[in-house]
Amino acid sequence: MSDAQEVEQFFRERGFGQLIGWGDSPALLVIDYMRAFTNPALPLGANLDRELAETMRVLGAARGADSPIYYSAIWYEEKNVRDAGLWAKKIAAAKTLRAGTPEVEIDPRLGRRADEAIIVKKYASVFFGTDLVARLNAQRIDTLILTGCTTSGCVRATAVDALQYGFRPMVVREAVGDRAQSAHEQSLFDLHAKYADVVSVDETLEYLSSVKNKR
Repeated sequence: MSDAQEVEQFFRERGFGQLIGWGDSPALLVIDYMRAFTNPALPLGANLDRELAETMRVLGAARGADSPIYYSAIWYEEKNVRDAGLWAKKIAAAKTLRAGTPEVEIDPRLGRRADEAIIVKKYASVFFGTDLVARLNAQRIDTLILTGCTTSGCVRATAVDALQYGFRPMVVREAVGDRAQSAHEQSLFDLHAKYADVVSVDETLEYLSSVKNKR
């Protein structure tokens, strides 16, 4: 048995990784797929072409099911990005995320529509300091499908908060990405063990199709 298999067995024997399961009313959250993160030439960027392509598949299914779709973006407006607080001290490249610049635009490959809202945030979780909970509750959402970047940062933080607010976080494995593969894989393991269901694109498409058929 490999070390990875031993770790997985250790967690499984102690009751980690139970399935939360899909709910009845989903929304899709596309986390931080901005140019700043999807252009590998930029300080915060990485090559996320495959993850974007898979997210586009999920977007098509969510649109077909008439499920609410939200994008998140990070940008700062105050002088010396003071609205980034201590995060700008920890990550110097946060200073590139200035309001009104091309870097903070949603990647155009996603084809965002005018009625698909952008949630603007200042920190990792899409819930922190935003009205996302109110928006989801107003539409009686119980399941939050998560795509985006980075797996070890904003995706993870958002999934943890989603669980704590009572939503079912479903992290779509092929549609989330990171700058480092090791961080990506470890975060998926931790998320599935403790905070979310890590699901495939195919499972997600099947679920959204079933939701559509119920309406």
